[in-house]
Parts: sequence; C-alpha cells; structure tokens
Amino acid sequence: MDVQRAPRSVDHSLWRTRLGLAADRLRENWAAFVRARVGVIGLAVIIFYALLAAAHPVLMSTVWDESIYDPVVGYSFDETRQPAPPSLRHPLGTDPLGRDILSQLMFSARSEFMLGLLAAVVTVCIGTMVGAAAAYFGGIVDTILMRLADIMIMMPGISVLIVLSALIGVEHLELGLIIGVLSGFGGTGVVLKSQALSVVVKPYIQAARVAGGGPLHIILVHVVPNLLPLSFLYMMFTVTSAIFSEAVLSFLGLLDIRMSWGLMIHTTESAGYLTQVTEAWWLIFPASLSITLLCSSFYLVGRSLDEVVNPRLRRA
Repeated sequence: MDVQRAPRSVDHSLWRTRLGLAADRLRENWAAFVRARVGVIGLAVIIFYALLAAAHPVLMSTVWDESIYDPVVGYSFDETRQPAPPSLRHPLGTDPLGRDILSQLMFSARSEFMLGLLAAVVTVCIGTMVGAAAAYFGGIVDTILMRLADIMIMMPGISVLIVLSALIGVEHLELGLIIGVLSGFGGTGVVLKSQALSVVVKPYIQAARVAGGGPLHIILVHVVPNLLPLSFLYMMFTVTSAIFSEAVLSFLGLLDIRMSWGLMIHTTESAGYLTQVTEAWWLIFPASLSITLLCSSFYLVGRSLDEVVNPRLRRA
C-alpha cells in the first residue's frame, strides 16, 4: 500500500513546490511593479473606471429611471433649458440633447474597456506568432513577415482607420479587430521577433529539435511562453492606442456606435459648445479628461511592467 501511494505523494509535493516558486516569483514581480509608483497610480485609475463601468448596469436596473438616464435616448424632463449644469439629480449635468452625462460616461467606460481588451488580445496573438515564426524559420518566411511589418509601420494608422470607417460600417468589434491586425503585423511583431531571436538560439531549442519536436510544437511550447511577458507589456500600449483611435474616429462621426467618450465630444462640438469652456465646462471636461486619464493610466502601467519584464531595469 505504501509503495502505491508514493508516486501520488511525490506528485503532490512537486505541485506544492511549483506553486511555492510561482508565488515567490509573483511577489517579486509585484514588488518591482510597486517600486515604480507611476504604475500603481495608473492601476488605481484603471480600477476606478472599471468600477464605473460595472456600476452602470446596476444603477440602471435599481436606481435610475431608464427614460431619464438612458445614455442614448434618455431625457431630463425636470430641466427647462438644455444643456443643464450639474445638480443633485444630474451630478455632471446634461448634454445639449438633455441626456445625463454621468450615465453616458459610465456606459462609455464599458465600451472603452471592451475595445481596448479586444485590440490588445488580437495584437498579442498575431504579434507573438509573427515574431516567433520569423525568428524560428528565418529565410523567406522572415523576409515576407518583416516586409509586411514594414508596410504596416509606414502606413499612418489614423488615416487608414478614417478611410476604412468611411468605406464600411465600423463598430467597436470591427475597430478592435482592425487595430489588432495593424499592430500585430506591425511594430509589435518586429519587437517580439527581436526577443524571439534570443530564444531560438538557446540549447533547449536545439535539444527539442534533436528529440524530434516539430516546428509548431517548438514554437508553441518553447518559444511563445518566453515571449509572453513582453507580449503582455505591449498589451498595455495597444489599449492606449485603441482608446485614442476610437476617440478620434467618434469625434469625426465615423463610427457606427451607440455612445462613447469621443461621441460625447462630437455632440458637444455639433451643438456649438466646444469653445465655450467657461459657460459649459461639464460638456467638455468629463469625456476629454476620461480619455486622457485612461490612456495615460494604461501607458503608466506598461512603463512599470517594463521594469518587471526587463531585468536590466530592476533595482537592486
């Protein structure tokens, strides 16, 4: 009986050891992240807007009247003049169409997070595979992928998005996919390829080849996991780019979406209030400040993660 239980005991001990090492590594990385205090500030801002996004459907179903606080078709019947300044009923006031700005801000935060996450995931998946394949195979594969990356880098991103938005109906889903493809085949793929070049020359890669491992197996099992820390870093920068691009396109009225921070500014501009900062500040600052803060926060988190994934930047 003891002989039969020994392998299971050893297996449990091995997993406990692995979990302990993973926990130690996580604590070490968190300490490195916290030392770069700008990352903590950025993380706090991200959490704040995430809570706003999560609270909106709860408020709509429990507290707010949909006919008044719906971010698209709601209307404040209590105000005789629109846009109305902040009040107890509307803490951030109403827009020129009588809609509650706080509700719009919270509803749009959810869309911004979904857009940024989609664009980041697509970018990382494509960029990681492009970088790993180019570094592993080299030759004609590397040449084709890197020339494609050069084309993507040379094209002005905003101009391409404006043209595509004018030609086809672009919503958040399509926009996230387009940004992900442009970034994944572009600069992100080039950076991850440079990191992959230092991985494919490792002795264990050659050992995997000698052992009969195929290219797909080696790339997925040995190369890609070593690229994930850097890939996660570039996820943060992609989120920033996606939110900014969506704000620009929404401001120009080129996206087929219900509501966003850029669309809030577009409504303000269309009604002629964009330059009236002192008279109608609540129409301009909430959305524009949210775009700035959320983009900056993801960038700051990315800068702090750079210190985590780059050993040369770690402090003693």
